[in-house]
Amino acid sequence: MKLIKAEQMKEIDRRATEEYLIPSLLLMENAGLRVLDTIRDLLGETRNSKLVILAGKGNNGGDGLVIGRHLINDGAAVDIFLLGEIENLTADAGVNYNILKKMGGRLLPLKNDEDIKVFTNSLLSADLIIDALYGIGFRGSMDDFESRVVQILNLAKVPVVAVDIPSGVEADTGKVNGTAVRADYTVTLAAPKLGQILAPAQEYVGNLIVADISIPHLLMEDPRYKLNLIDEAMVRKFIKPRAAESHKGTYGHVLVAGGSAGMTGAVILTSCAALRSGAGLVTAALPESLVPILDASVMEVMSRPLPETSAACISLEALPALENLLGTISVCAIGPGMSRYREANAILRFVLENSGVPILIDADGINALEGDAAILKDRQIPIVITPHPRELSRLTGLTVEEIQHNRLEIAHQYATSWGVTVVLKGHNTVIACPSGEVFINSSGNPGMATAGSGDVLSGIIVGLIAQGLTPKNAAIAGVYLHGCSGDKAAAIKGQRGLMAGDLIKYLPYILRELEIS
Repeated sequence: MKLIKAEQMKEIDRRATEEYLIPSLLLMENAGLRVLDTIRDLLGETRNSKLVILAGKGNNGGDGLVIGRHLINDGAAVDIFLLGEIENLTADAGVNYNILKKMGGRLLPLKNDEDIKVFTNSLLSADLIIDALYGIGFRGSMDDFESRVVQILNLAKVPVVAVDIPSGVEADTGKVNGTAVRADYTVTLAAPKLGQILAPAQEYVGNLIVADISIPHLLMEDPRYKLNLIDEAMVRKFIKPRAAESHKGTYGHVLVAGGSAGMTGAVILTSCAALRSGAGLVTAALPESLVPILDASVMEVMSRPLPETSAACISLEALPALENLLGTISVCAIGPGMSRYREANAILRFVLENSGVPILIDADGINALEGDAAILKDRQIPIVITPHPRELSRLTGLTVEEIQHNRLEIAHQYATSWGVTVVLKGHNTVIACPSGEVFINSSGNPGMATAGSGDVLSGIIVGLIAQGLTPKNAAIAGVYLHGCSGDKAAAIKGQRGLMAGDLIKYLPYILRELEIS
């Protein structure tokens, strides 16, 4: 699903009107009707209900006026408070204002302290509130009077439905500069807006509902729009039922290279996640002294002992064995539990230079690239890197704060510069592709902020690559599945006690649900 910025949405609206001859009044009518669908679902019966609409002077306010007209026809009692001068209404909003006036709608001004008292009293008897004050064009902060109005609205003890976006939230950044409406439901029009899924806006959006207002599909799928929201529909098409005539070789062979003293668990988690995601075979290559730990922990993963350093890390003497393994596999994950040590860079460089299959670099594999990220460029094999912000900081020289403040832009910049797929982990994990496309994840929860969670993600991604998905699609699906597994585990166990192994445990159930849906 495309994620749209404010100016892009305005362009889409303009083209719908100019190129497809869809009247802007019809788009406004459709917007109001789609929000009305949600209101009816919430109230069940709108007849005899009391609703309050807060409307602004722009087209968002016009949508609110459409909603008010239909609610009156339903038999509801509707108070419509207009914050702004009538003569400043947009043309389409003005048309709907005049229709309501002809119908005898209760249109109330909201300009001064006396009006605020009327507004406050109206809220006390309301069953539901509709926020149609500001739309996606809002920037900056509300003035003092508007802030007072919104603060009063936020104190109401009834559901709030926002039209397109909660008033006071910036559509492109998700920023809230001062006061904003805290909605229980946001009915966004045509497509989700970027800021709606970013912090802190998520706290204000509530349940996000995407409403079709009859914008032509071709306009929404314009290839110039590079931002995408990962959702179930996107991932479902990657999870196909298995053919009856198949065997373990059909589903690929994953190599997981890593491990060091005290961190064998990382290799085990990655390997098990690859198997649980559906890979046919998984081989774990790790320092020879650690093999008994792996073999005692999981029976389904094959082990390959590698020569090791005195600190039980993979040594340079392991390079011939790694070269042989690279010739027998479908995909390689390198780095889980590898540890930070002098030889790590040479080992990683060797794997990149000698592999003919996709490579996923995670954890200490990424740390081994510090000061040497240029090695990623111009490779003939697909590469996926899965850094958290601190690891990407080491690669780029940027601070963690700079990265977190501009996650999308920075992930995009280095994915296109290095020619790799960047999976920047964290809240709303970002997948940036060499093509310039950017995908933002919609699944997951804070309980997944636990040791080993990233190792599981790496295993899911390489497991999907082994089964034939492109690295881009495997990253998209892997991140979403990883988050859904965490959500399912949290629903049963709660967030606080989640462990990485729980994500592996619930992964097959998520895959099954997608296969049969």
